[in-house]
Amino acid sequence: MNDTMNNTTKNENRTVEEITAELIRRDEEAVRRDPQKRRDMIKTILIIFLAAMLLLTFFSNTIMNRSLAEISGERSKSGKLTERVRGSGLVEANQSYNVTVDGNRIVDGINIRAGQTVAEGDVLFTVGTGESAELTEAQRTLASLELEYQKMLITAPADYSAENKAIENARTDYNTAVAKRDIAAANEKSAQAAQTQYNKDKLALASKTQEEAELTAAVSGLDMDDFSMIPVEYTGSLISLYNTYTTAEAQYNEAYGIYSSLLEKGSDTSAAKEEADAKKTAMDTAFAAYDAEKSAVRAVLVSECETVRGDIESLTAAVGVYESGLSEGGLSLADLETEVTAKKRALEDLEIALEKLKKENSYSAELTSLDTEAKMAEIETQRERVEKLKKTCETTEIISEYSGVVSAVNVQPGELTIPDMPLASIDIADAGYVVKVTVEGEISQKVSTGTQADVVNNWSGNVQAVLRTITNDTTENSDNRILVFDVTGDVDSGTYVDLSIPCGSGEYDVIVPKSAVYEDANGKFVLTIKSKSSPLGNRYYAERVNVEVLVSDETSSAVQGELMQGEHVITASSKPVAPGDQVRMKD
Repeated sequence: MNDTMNNTTKNENRTVEEITAELIRRDEEAVRRDPQKRRDMIKTILIIFLAAMLLLTFFSNTIMNRSLAEISGERSKSGKLTERVRGSGLVEANQSYNVTVDGNRIVDGINIRAGQTVAEGDVLFTVGTGESAELTEAQRTLASLELEYQKMLITAPADYSAENKAIENARTDYNTAVAKRDIAAANEKSAQAAQTQYNKDKLALASKTQEEAELTAAVSGLDMDDFSMIPVEYTGSLISLYNTYTTAEAQYNEAYGIYSSLLEKGSDTSAAKEEADAKKTAMDTAFAAYDAEKSAVRAVLVSECETVRGDIESLTAAVGVYESGLSEGGLSLADLETEVTAKKRALEDLEIALEKLKKENSYSAELTSLDTEAKMAEIETQRERVEKLKKTCETTEIISEYSGVVSAVNVQPGELTIPDMPLASIDIADAGYVVKVTVEGEISQKVSTGTQADVVNNWSGNVQAVLRTITNDTTENSDNRILVFDVTGDVDSGTYVDLSIPCGSGEYDVIVPKSAVYEDANGKFVLTIKSKSSPLGNRYYAERVNVEVLVSDETSSAVQGELMQGEHVITASSKPVAPGDQVRMKD
């Protein structure tokens, strides 16, 4: 039967006429020779024809079935289904830190490798190497500069006590000489004239003393900008210049306030700054004019005061000599006049010499100050160079600040580092690990914090993932949410985990295998199996039924539509099947 079936299969595309013709050609020669054989041949042909027809009828269903898609399926059912969402993410350390080093250093040694567990205080790297001769020379230069600077600071302060004392003595000598001269001149007149002069000197002394007090008060008032203490004859344009300056100062403060306010608000400040700068220039100009006039007035007051003091000293000496009853003798009035002139010149010489010395010392002090500032700047530059060389030359151990697991080593021995370059990254073990999974906003509403997800690729069997927080996806125009899971167990930073996240359970009327649900441009559907009777047996056809997927887990989907519980749905086929196609059931 099998041979017959095989022959029939091979000739399934040949017609009965072709088979008959073949047989006729084979026996044509024999028929011509023998009429009896011809009759036998006709019988044989008829028998073969009828047998062929019988075989084709018997195996037609089998031949057709071999060309149909072979399908397998399951019946829909009702029951409980837990919705699940699949997601994956990269395991990240909940907290990590980068190991860095300041400056450009050469990596001498690496004591760690990726995946290694380190403790706080462990030596991770050694860096350093440099030219010690250069550092030594730089330190020697720095020490020399600092010594020079200290020597420049050791300078005796200006002391004019000797000069001032000499001037004071010279002035006393001069005043005494003047008194002697005046007394001698007075003695040449009558006693009444001497008495009259004495009285005048007393009055003049009182007047000069009052005048000195007023001038001293005027100088103090000028220093405090209190013009009420200054005699009107000295003020001149001083009050007007002061008022101009204070007005300009108020205008500058107002303009600067406006500029500062605009600057804080982030507004355009160009016009305000220009106005403030103009007001400052006006203020500085007004102050310079006022300060110059003030200095001139002060100089006049001080000069007047010095003159009055000289008069007071002369009058005091004259009154004292008269009251003590002293009388000068031995020197003529001309001699005394010569002595006064000599004493005056000696006093003036000492005052001029002191003023010159002060100017020379002031000039020297300014030069010394400039030299000192330059030397200090030179020292700072050299000190920075020394510190830089120290960092380059010293061999330094880079210590771990935390306990954790090395996730990456980014340098090789002998490599030159740059400032703040991460030499390695360390995951802080005590802080744990997290996985972030992005899901649709609607899905995120179905889960809650504390939910434990199944780790699909949990080969070791001890990895757990628990939902900690749900955050917004910061991607522009995204409505998604990010599920952040705390991950514990045998995991390492940088590995991927696949999660199956439960979203709640429910009872559903129709549940089908997940593989039975298809989708095209018209939506989701399943293919059911419909049977039709025929003379040769039942025929099976695929029929489309549109459905809506309510929830899904790893293997099944709950659906609703025109599908009833218990209907047979196609889950797999040997080749593509379209709605309406005839199919054959898998044995």
